[in-house]
Amino acid sequence: MRGGDKPTSRGPSDPVAGTDRRLVLAAAVGAGAVLWANFARGATAQTVRLHDHATHTRLVVELTGPVEFKVRRFADPYRLAIDIPGLEWSGDERSAGTGLISNVQYSRQTSVATSIFVDLKGPVKVAHAFVLPATGTTPTRLVLDLEPSTRELFLAGAEAVPAAKIVPVVAKTSKIEPARKFKIVAIDPGHGGIDPGAIGFSGIYEKEITLAAARQLKTRIEATGRYKAILTRGDDSSVALRQRTEIARHGTADLFISLHADSIRDPGVRGLSVYTLSERASDAEAEALAAKENQADSIIGMDLSHESAEVRNILVDLAQRESRNLATRFAGRLIGELQREARLLSNSHRFAGFAVLKSPDIPSVLIEMGYLSNREDEAALKKEGYRTKLMTAVVRGVDQYFNSAVVARM
Repeated sequence: MRGGDKPTSRGPSDPVAGTDRRLVLAAAVGAGAVLWANFARGATAQTVRLHDHATHTRLVVELTGPVEFKVRRFADPYRLAIDIPGLEWSGDERSAGTGLISNVQYSRQTSVATSIFVDLKGPVKVAHAFVLPATGTTPTRLVLDLEPSTRELFLAGAEAVPAAKIVPVVAKTSKIEPARKFKIVAIDPGHGGIDPGAIGFSGIYEKEITLAAARQLKTRIEATGRYKAILTRGDDSSVALRQRTEIARHGTADLFISLHADSIRDPGVRGLSVYTLSERASDAEAEALAAKENQADSIIGMDLSHESAEVRNILVDLAQRESRNLATRFAGRLIGELQREARLLSNSHRFAGFAVLKSPDIPSVLIEMGYLSNREDEAALKKEGYRTKLMTAVVRGVDQYFNSAVVARM
């Protein structure tokens, strides 16, 4: 949103003035009812984020504290007004839309009344409208899920969310803890034990390369005095994929770095790459590699068994999308540092469905340090000095990530 660019029209369809406007209250127990979340007033909106999920569009407003809110609906043009008494605003006051939303803007109506106006591309159904409380890593968030609807239903309000479908405000979230002195980085040496991973021309196993690199990375990370590091395995032992992410979560890790050195059919291909999570691989090679890695274990998820399937899906999606986008930022910083020390693949930031990247609450990356199917990569990775350069670059990337004070985005 850009400051000063606020709704100024006062016509029949304006949500602030006019007597000929159509008004339907959304996300309520029944048509015409009002949804109020009973929270204190006086919060500040810091960020508005939109995401098109194909089947629905999600709007998320990050807040400095809990709020009470009301959602109103207007037609000609189609628009939603999210009324939040006493809401303050920091940052731009207008943002471009996506999916079902064409524009979002903030406007103070009186000294106490404020609204977020959501301009729509057509009629919508407010499928969910709720507030998630702050956790140790995320701020308070107001969330609206919008689905396509018809003009008739939009005007009649017949599709208003029934009480049973309103997502509970209080859900299972992590306990807010005091700030820690050290950030914690989980380092995952790929493979191990009965699973050797790739085998190089000289007969060296991938599990040996990854463990050696992980130990070097742990030493360099802790030498900074700013971080603590935990290894998912510290010796030649078999560790299930599920257990690797559980070790990181049990250790309250702030980052997860998985180290690999795979092989492919073409021995001429060499270079380093960094993977982050995507439900759809970026190319056939990435998809095949992820499928092979995932054969060892099932994919870990968040334990929300006490919640309904609907709530569980929403909370996991929010958490995983935030972690995924933080991981993307981290990957960019890693690539910027690693390219100074090593040869990278032309498409150095890749996406795949690796199981070890699927922790919904820890930003996670997988570094393919090179291909053992390539003689030059294998020879380099066997050298301690070369691995030291790589791991030193990773530490610089970690520094940049934490120093940038990134905020979770979805």
